[in-house]
Amino acid sequence: MKEIKAYIRTNRVEKVVEALKKAGVPGITVVKVHPVGYGFDANYFSTTHEITKIYFEITKLEMVTNDEDSHRFVEIIRNGAYTGSKGDGMIFVTPVEMAVKIRTGAIGESGLES
Repeated sequence: MKEIKAYIRTNRVEKVVEALKKAGVPGITVVKVHPVGYGFDANYFSTTHEITKIYFEITKLEMVTNDEDSHRFVEIIRNGAYTGSKGDGMIFVTPVEMAVKIRTGAIGESGLES
């Protein structure tokens, strides 16, 4: 199993989430975050509020999926989030050692099923 974390522009989230749902992603967590570094350019996101010039808002998507689907989901995210401008985002993929569904006790990929 793999965990995918994607940091993307908030205005691209709806498009990316819809594409992932159509592709059969088992579930997505969507969190608004304020990144520092990784190529996010605060000047690009400048506003009249001083704090947002330093800590602008983007959205983090998190999901856990089987190994076979991880590359496909990464490409869906990349294609949907792409604008060609600095600050399009980052995607990180890491291995997941175990997943346990609390309600059923299902372990591993079977825990990802609804």
